[in-house]
Amino acid sequence: MAATADKPVERRLAAVLMADVAGYSRLMGLDETATLEALKRLRRSVVTPQVAGHRGRIVKVMGDGVIVVFSSVVDAVNCAVAIQQALAALNAEGAAESPPDPRIALRIGVNLCEVIVEGGDVYGDGVNVAARLQAFCAPGGVALSAAAHEHVVGKVAIAFADAGAQNFKNIAQPVRVFRWPVEGDHRAPDRADARPPPPLPDKPSVAVLPFDNMSGDPEQEYLAEGVVESLTAALSRIRSFFVIARNSACCYKGAPRNVSEIGRELGVAYLLEGSVQRAGGRVRVTVQLIETAGGAHLWAEKYDGAIDEIFEIQDRLSEAVAGAMQPSIRLAEIARVMRKPPQDLGAYDYAMRAMRHVWTLEKDQVARALELLENALALDPDYPLALALAGWAWAQRAVYAWVDDIADARAHAVRLAERAVDLSSEDPLILAILGAVHTLARNHGTARVLLERAVAIDPNAAWACNRLGWLEVYRDRPGSADAHFERSMRLSPLDPLNFNNYVGMACARQIAGDFSAAADLFQRALGERPSALWIYRNLAPALLAAGRRDEAEAAGAVMKAAYPDLTIRRFKEAMLFTPATLESIAAHLRALGVPEV
Repeated sequence: MAATADKPVERRLAAVLMADVAGYSRLMGLDETATLEALKRLRRSVVTPQVAGHRGRIVKVMGDGVIVVFSSVVDAVNCAVAIQQALAALNAEGAAESPPDPRIALRIGVNLCEVIVEGGDVYGDGVNVAARLQAFCAPGGVALSAAAHEHVVGKVAIAFADAGAQNFKNIAQPVRVFRWPVEGDHRAPDRADARPPPPLPDKPSVAVLPFDNMSGDPEQEYLAEGVVESLTAALSRIRSFFVIARNSACCYKGAPRNVSEIGRELGVAYLLEGSVQRAGGRVRVTVQLIETAGGAHLWAEKYDGAIDEIFEIQDRLSEAVAGAMQPSIRLAEIARVMRKPPQDLGAYDYAMRAMRHVWTLEKDQVARALELLENALALDPDYPLALALAGWAWAQRAVYAWVDDIADARAHAVRLAERAVDLSSEDPLILAILGAVHTLARNHGTARVLLERAVAIDPNAAWACNRLGWLEVYRDRPGSADAHFERSMRLSPLDPLNFNNYVGMACARQIAGDFSAAADLFQRALGERPSALWIYRNLAPALLAAGRRDEAEAAGAVMKAAYPDLTIRRFKEAMLFTPATLESIAAHLRALGVPEV
C-alpha cells in the first residue's frame, strides 16, 4: 500500500478493539427502524463515552460494527468490559418499556498487535485477528488474544477463561483465546408459572456458592463443603450483610453457573465462589467475589496450607475473606447506587453515596457527605446508618478543626451517634462509629465498651480494630495501639482507609519518642492519601523533633497553608492526646512559628 502526501503511513504497536452487533441481520428484518434507533442510542450513550473515558480512538464505524485503537491494552480491555456492563444495564432499563426496544447484544474482540496507520484508518494481520476474535466471542462477552491477555493479567479487575488455541479463517497460525465472562449462558427456559425473583435487600446481599473440588477425588468433597460452611457462618456474623442460607445456595452444586441468573434467582448482588484442591499433604483454596449484575470480578485470592491444618486454614480463610469482602462490597455498592437515577434514590442510596465522601477524611468531601446524609434523613429520620455516618462526619469536623466551634461539633456528633445506636444497638459498624465518636469526645471508657462489642459481634470488623488502636494512642499506649492497627490491615489489606492505620502507627511512634520512624510513617500515609492535609499537623513537628529541619520547615509551610488560622490553643482543643503528649508536640509547633492564640 503506497503512502500519499496527505496520508502518511506509520507502523506502531496498538490494542485493537472490534465490536459488532450479534444477530444484526435478524434484528433489521424484524424492525429496521427500531433497530437503527437502538443502535444509535447505544453508540451515543455507551460506546462513544466509554471509548473516550478509556483514552481510545474510534477509527472506523461500519454499519453495526466499530474499530477502536488504544495505546494501552489495559485501557482497551477495561473499555470492552465497561461497554458490555453498561449495555447490560441499558437493556435492563429498556426491559420495562412497552413495547420493548430490540435487545442489542455486542460481541467484542481485543488484540495487541502491530498496525499500519494510514490517515484515519488501520490495517494489518493483527486487525484481522481482532475481527476473528470478535466473531468467535459470545454475545455480551469479550474475547482476547493471548498477546492481549498476557499484558492484562493482574492489572484488570476481572478474570478470563482460557478457551484454548483456535483456528481462524485466513489466519495462518492458531490463536489462543481468552474469554469473559467465564460462565456460559445456561438460562433455564421461561416458565409461565415461575415465581418472580426476590427483590434485592436494602443492604449488601451475598451468597456463598458450593466450591469446586479440584482434587480429582470425590472423597475429598468434604474439604470443599467444610470451607463453604465456615465462610457462610463467618459472613452471617456481619450484621450489615444479607447472607443467603447455605441450604439455598447448595442447590447450585454441580450445575452450570451463570452469575446473573443465580443473582436473580436468589435475590443477591454478590456471589462468593471458589475451589479447593488437595495435592499430597497440601491444600489450596481459591476464592473470588463476583458482582451478579455484570459478572465483574471484584476481588480474588488464594490460600495454601498443610492438610493437617485444615481447620486452622478454614478459620484463617474465613477471617481474611470476610475482612477483604467488606471494603470490596462497600465500593461496589457505592458504584451501584451511583448508577441509579436521582428520582429512584432512597435513604439507603443516599447513605451509600455519602459513604465514599465521609471515609475520605477530607474537609470538602465530608461537607458533601453531610448534604447527602441530610437527604437520607429527610426520607427516613430514624435511619441508623445515616445517623451514624452523620455523627462520624461531625466528629471529623471537630478533631480536624474544620469548624470554628470545635466543642459544639463534638457534642453534635455524640447526639447523632447515640440516636443511631439506640435504633440499631447490634450493628457492628454503627457500634464502631459510636465508639469512635466517644473516643473523640474523650469518653474513653464508653468508647472501649462499644468498640469491643463491635469486635465481639463481628471479629472481622477492620475499622473497629483501627478505632481501638486510636483509643490506645490517645491513652499513651503505643505498644497496644500497634497491635490493633496491624490487625486492622491484616483483616482488610486492600482497604482505602489503610492510610489511617499508618497515621495511627506514626502517632504511636511519636508518643514513644521515635520521631524519625513516626515521620516516615506519616509520609507513607500521605503517599497513599496526599489530600489528607491534616496529617501535616503531626508530620511537621515530628520531623523537627527528629532533627530533619529542612523537611520540617517544608511540611510546616504546607500545614500553615492548609490551616491559616492554626494556633497552639486550637491545636490542643482539637487533638486528643494526653496533656503531656500535646505539650511535647506543641513545643515543636511553636518552634515552627505557630502562634499561641
